[in-house]
Amino acid sequence: MSAHSIPGYTYGTDAVPPAPIALGEFQQMAQVALFGEEDVRYLRMAHEVLKDQVEEILDVWYGFVGSVPHLLYYFTRTSDGQPDETYLSRVRQRFGRWILDTTRAEYDQAWLDYQFEIGRRHHREKKNQTDGVDAPEIVPFRYMIPLIYPIVATIRPFLAKGGHDSETVEKMHQAWTKSVILQLTLWSYPYVREGDF
Repeated sequence: MSAHSIPGYTYGTDAVPPAPIALGEFQQMAQVALFGEEDVRYLRMAHEVLKDQVEEILDVWYGFVGSVPHLLYYFTRTSDGQPDETYLSRVRQRFGRWILDTTRAEYDQAWLDYQFEIGRRHHREKKNQTDGVDAPEIVPFRYMIPLIYPIVATIRPFLAKGGHDSETVEKMHQAWTKSVILQLTLWSYPYVREGDF
């Protein structure tokens, strides 16, 4: 599926407001996370390994969310409490594209802008608006950081399927981990009091 056909995927378009921090400030964050050019290289290597496994990865992640009622709740209709299958499907398509965007490792202004858009879509500032759904208005912050672990831990077996030696797999996994931590930090922006980010 091409990026242009994914509902609500607005990466790189005028629909995405500018990031509230400068690219240089993100680069300082990356430095704190020990994320550098080697990590970019290994993420791009991971792209080649993961690009044909996206649906299998999403099956694992969606299986996890679907098995945890208090996570699935944020994809339910407030009218009847049932999962909104259209909403789940659209988010899944964007989540798949996120895997590819993460491993493309193009940390430019368009990428930075879109990270803040993703954060808004988890927060009451913009949740539900992209897909026009009637679901709970926010994914509470208490779940945002803990979700890093399943996203990081479950990717390793997929990285190992590329035929690389264990050291290379470890380097791809470390690069993925650092990138996910940095992105979740950016997504947290709407949850932080103004002036404290």
